[in-house]
Amino acid sequence: MNPAKPNRRQRDAMSRLEKSRPKNIRLEKKSPWLDVIAFFSGALLPVAFAPISFYPLALIIPAIMFWIWQGDTLASAFRRGYLFGFGMFVVGASWVYIAINDFGFTSSPVAIILTHIFVAFLALFPALQALFSVWLTRYLNKYFLLPVFIVVWVLFEWLRGWFMTGFPWLNLGYSFIDSPLAGYAPVLGVYGLSLLVIITAAALFKLFTSRNLLTISLMFFVTGFWIIGAGLQLTSWTQEKDKPLSVAIVQASLPQITKWDPGQIMHRMNTFEEMSEPLWGKVDLIMWPENALTILWGEAPITYRQRLEKRALESGTTLVLGLPYGDIETEYYSSLLVLGKTPGVYHKRHLVPFGEYVPLPEFMKKLAGFFDMPMSGFSSGEAKQPHLIVAGQKMAPSICYEDAFGEELIDFLPEASLLINGSNNAWYGKSWAPHQHLQIARMRALETERQLIRATTTGISVLVDHRGQLLKQTQQFERTILRGEVQPRSGATPYVRFGNYPVIGLVLFLVFVFTVLALYKKKSNQLPD
Repeated sequence: MNPAKPNRRQRDAMSRLEKSRPKNIRLEKKSPWLDVIAFFSGALLPVAFAPISFYPLALIIPAIMFWIWQGDTLASAFRRGYLFGFGMFVVGASWVYIAINDFGFTSSPVAIILTHIFVAFLALFPALQALFSVWLTRYLNKYFLLPVFIVVWVLFEWLRGWFMTGFPWLNLGYSFIDSPLAGYAPVLGVYGLSLLVIITAAALFKLFTSRNLLTISLMFFVTGFWIIGAGLQLTSWTQEKDKPLSVAIVQASLPQITKWDPGQIMHRMNTFEEMSEPLWGKVDLIMWPENALTILWGEAPITYRQRLEKRALESGTTLVLGLPYGDIETEYYSSLLVLGKTPGVYHKRHLVPFGEYVPLPEFMKKLAGFFDMPMSGFSSGEAKQPHLIVAGQKMAPSICYEDAFGEELIDFLPEASLLINGSNNAWYGKSWAPHQHLQIARMRALETERQLIRATTTGISVLVDHRGQLLKQTQQFERTILRGEVQPRSGATPYVRFGNYPVIGLVLFLVFVFTVLALYKKKSNQLPD
């Protein structure tokens, strides 16, 4: 049965809408070259992030996607958004293959399939973003085009960082940590940076497609907030307190493959102890990374535990070490344990699905060794936990993946004077993942204006200042000790006080308004979908 043809009123309304839409300087919309451009634009976007960090690409590529999406059909917008997302994540996040294949005891074909499933799922976010944006702009006039593309982009970055525990990798704001816009991070957080990046990309798109008074005004506006961002980098929201702490990070760089080898567990324990021996009494803090020990603390030899506890108390040096903690038969956690005058423990709150816990039935875990590894059933720590007290200072702790969630880290602030993080990036070998992760960790230091101590198993271990800049760092896969000083700070940045609420609240409000307007115009004009 043929669909009903639009009546005269619908045709007139559609004609008015068509006239109000911008005329796109583009290839024919049916051209397959637009699909190719979308895919390669996505594949090129990770170059804007660490380790290459050519951040101008994060302005140019969204502008290209706006050019492709404007006036597109719903089906084409979804397809091109998906191709863009697939290209972005297959280049920027397919390092999960290394963890699954090399260290997860999974065959290459199965690892390839699982990696493609992961990338294919993530690509749905840009696809749905494009679909929603184009649907809204079908019923709104040309003046709504850029505001819609801007707020919907940030909305879907936020949704990706929240849905199913979240995966906020490759959010545009992270690539601008070394740009003039970085001055906004302590005020608006990383999503605020993404918003400003997309506004700039929209201005470039406007400059490319039309040159009128509105375009000139938009470019002046964008230039202004870039200048303000540079000025904000000279502003301090926090201040120094107390004297600096001397720190030593032990990077043993032991092979990841030995992590769960029963014959190697004691060797790993002894390596960390021996490397730490010259440091007792010489520094305020010795830090070992996440899973430095791969045995439950209660199951470690009592003589080993007593030696460490005694050395920490007698020397006056605090030891922070990462290890599993609890009871293997009931509940156990990925934890940071503090030994010294003020002992304590922090249990990881934000676990990695399919890494630290597997939300699948037992029979499905057997399909891939990666899902059935030792200690793959960690429990989440309580949402509210006390600070770790290290050398008299309150610390805001995080373990590995947790530092990707600034909204959770600020639970410990402004009381905490330093950030402390233990990570294990050995899972991802020589890929871009450790560099991307370090860029994310630096953003947390910048948002909170707190210096960061970050210990990793095989690198990159770092000390980061309150501006997000590296003070000292190690090389990857190098057995070494990183020594330096960190300065405790007090006070609160606007981001610490308000978190993501101002930016995400604004985005949700605008999306709601645009959606209501689109539905109203569609209904009042009786426009077909």
